[in-house]
Amino acid sequence: MHGLVDRVLLDGRSLTGADVERIARMEVAVDVDRDAREHVRRAREAALAVAERRPVYGLSTGVGALREVEVQEAGEHGMRLLRSHAACTGPVEDPAVVRATLAVRLNQLLAGGSGVRTDVVDALAETLATASMPYVHRYGALGTGDLSPLAEIGLTVAGELPWRVGGVPPTTFAAGEALAFMSSNALTVATATLASRAVTRVLEASHAVAALSFLALQGNAEAYAAAVHDARPHDGSVRVAAELRRLLGPPAPSRRIQDPFALRAVPQVNGAAVEALHRVRDVLDVEMNAAVENPLVVTDGGPTVLHHGQFHATEVASALDSARLAVSSVTALSTGRLAALFEPDLTGLSVFLASGPAGASGLLVLEYVAHDVLAEVQHAATPVTTGTAVISRGLEDHASFATQAARFTTDLAELVPTVLGCELVAAVRALRAAPDRLVDAPVREAFAIADAALPKGTEDRPCRDDIAVAADLLPELAALAFP
Repeated sequence: MHGLVDRVLLDGRSLTGADVERIARMEVAVDVDRDAREHVRRAREAALAVAERRPVYGLSTGVGALREVEVQEAGEHGMRLLRSHAACTGPVEDPAVVRATLAVRLNQLLAGGSGVRTDVVDALAETLATASMPYVHRYGALGTGDLSPLAEIGLTVAGELPWRVGGVPPTTFAAGEALAFMSSNALTVATATLASRAVTRVLEASHAVAALSFLALQGNAEAYAAAVHDARPHDGSVRVAAELRRLLGPPAPSRRIQDPFALRAVPQVNGAAVEALHRVRDVLDVEMNAAVENPLVVTDGGPTVLHHGQFHATEVASALDSARLAVSSVTALSTGRLAALFEPDLTGLSVFLASGPAGASGLLVLEYVAHDVLAEVQHAATPVTTGTAVISRGLEDHASFATQAARFTTDLAELVPTVLGCELVAAVRALRAAPDRLVDAPVREAFAIADAALPKGTEDRPCRDDIAVAADLLPELAALAFP
């Protein structure tokens, strides 16, 4: 990591999702802003000064339902907190998610509201700099804090748990630092950031796939006209309609006065997803640059410690819920275009785009595959904000499921490409059968990419590899979108 040329400066204020992804992929090195580090030092002094005058949650008291209990030997109490909270279980998290979590938590600490020492900041920075990695297991977090996963990281940094990769010299957590370190949704934010960026790329690719289906079906471009979308100017539909006009070039003659919804409503359906994912990006940008710790240490205007509910991650959960629902609708619309591509009355081509002897099945079974995966997508799109958890003897009586929303978004990023891959396979086969429908516009580049990669044969055969190849092409098609 030290040898990387590109670097990201963490200052607690300016981290972006793109930065997090590059750090997660080990494409950039990380530096710590000196002023932010000094802010951390001053906040530690402030926290200790306030604790001499009044109880401070987690520093001089227990936590959760034990908030009124005055603790003795505060430093050892902090280490006990880490040990008792490091209970997460299940599969080990993906390395990219762990690196993203370390970056997000380090940046949040640099916002200067936690009251930890600079030693803790330096230990996380060194962990990233040396490409070291703790074990982080999946289950044990709710939308009021990734307590258990962060406790696992904390105990690893403290030298009490083994490192998964590498390692740094142990840093013992002093009084008040254990709760301050755990008091964050860093794993949730990291997971949501990587997942939502992956879903955004899939969505961008879907515009190019839809444009290919539009050509194969000889759609009516009136549905994408600027005047139509200016008359009801939702930002997402305006942008998607403009993108489709760019991809398709000047309107060509259509087979119909009006198309099925699967073509006609692409700007509206995809546009809602575009807007929802923009909202996710904005929410996560706030979260990864926020001092979310409870209590919050304030140094301006004299040292103060404020107890609050800023750890509550409803903003994250509701934004992710909206995005997953919108992307589920995009996925369903793709299955509608797939069905249209198999209908001779709409394409003027053979049923199921089959060739060969009578009764050949062609691509019939792609609908089964697509709808199987669509069912999984719709399950993963189930909102989590309809439920909450009551924990810690009822004191924490409204814990959200933001963590689960982030995991479900990861599921979507893995599922949706298969559905779009099925559509892409069918659209390419249809355009190969009717090459006169291709136009001299950017969408032709999308066809060329897919045509070069997908097998040429049309005989009845297993299509598993075709779908996989098509799904793998989506990042390349996404690069054609929204230049």
